[in-house]
Amino acid sequence: MRSITVPPTAGLPLQLGDLWPFGAGNFAQQLATWLGIEAVQLECSGTSALMVALRSLKSLKPGRSEIIAPAYTCPLVALAIAQCGLQLRLCDLRADALDMDPACLQRLCCEQTLAVLPTHLCGRVADVDMALHCARAVGAYVIEDAAQALGARNDGESLGLKGDLGFFSLAVGKGLSTFEGGVLIAREPAMRAALSATGEGVRFSPWWELRRSVELLGYAMLYQPSGLHMAYGKPLEQALSRGDWVEAAGDDFDDGIPQHRLGCWRQRVGAKALPRLAAFQQQTDEQARARVAQLQACGLEVVQDIAPHAQGVWPVILLRMPSQQARDTVLRAHWADGSGLSLPFVHVLPDYGRYDHVLASARHDDVSQARDWAQRLLAISNSPWLDDARFVKLLSVLEGALQQG
Repeated sequence: MRSITVPPTAGLPLQLGDLWPFGAGNFAQQLATWLGIEAVQLECSGTSALMVALRSLKSLKPGRSEIIAPAYTCPLVALAIAQCGLQLRLCDLRADALDMDPACLQRLCCEQTLAVLPTHLCGRVADVDMALHCARAVGAYVIEDAAQALGARNDGESLGLKGDLGFFSLAVGKGLSTFEGGVLIAREPAMRAALSATGEGVRFSPWWELRRSVELLGYAMLYQPSGLHMAYGKPLEQALSRGDWVEAAGDDFDDGIPQHRLGCWRQRVGAKALPRLAAFQQQTDEQARARVAQLQACGLEVVQDIAPHAQGVWPVILLRMPSQQARDTVLRAHWADGSGLSLPFVHVLPDYGRYDHVLASARHDDVSQARDWAQRLLAISNSPWLDDARFVKLLSVLEGALQQG
């Protein structure tokens, strides 16, 4: 009998009652209350939310054209920046933390900088204060990329409120999912008004909404232990059998990014699932803390929140392995066996090749420390479906890789 296929991240499973098309309140209002903020703006994806943010800032400072992002981030960030007619600059990472290097960021910031994107990768909270310091010195904005960190907090407040604005993703496998969806937030009313004005230009698309609704139904049925092999495990096995790590990690994106409004039914699904999210994140937080202690006791390096007084969320537990060889050996042996191993992203952006056409001069930015991170990072799913018995077996595998270096 095949063992359970563990999803790559800890996503909140949907329930049958979530799909009932009646009886839910206003999703945007409920989500704002849950986050402890005045208002949120819903978009069709996290990437679309980023594009609305970029176009809003571009309208406020039309003479600026550069966006600075970490060199190790989702390729969709580069595609979104290019689609908005802006130029990406890549910031190297710190050697000691999964965050932008302050000296590199300071060098990149200039009179052409429109915005800096500190990224809360995999739920770990980045140092937004440092990004603000560098951005403010040249009159630039700060957009918090919290796509993977809905519910995380910094100094007691939701992510996205230290910077000028922030966004979250409601995509597949996230803490809360409408299959695809995005959330924009901003502290200042004037910025919220600018985002709203830009968002009004995004039209409703019946075709896209029908497609996403069907996909959400499939997600609701298959995002469970009995359905994950077909929905996730089998495609993963096929990609790995071809040696295609980019496809296996889900890093193979098309240039075109759809933008449309999030439909009413999917909003109702989100509104009905939302009341369970806090308890689910508490459960995964407790599980992560216990497992982080076990991993550290074995001598493994676990990636933690960078910002002080932060409370990140734990869709995955990130490890930095001692070498690329050790990391790759574990992945080749266990990525396809359903035990919950994965990669956040396969490469730093210049190393994909397929995205060179949107990087332009950023292909030549120095990203050596980020490349080292990309070659050594390994993600362990924090899904409750990775039970203690399987985690102990995984821990033994990781200990062996650590000993081999």
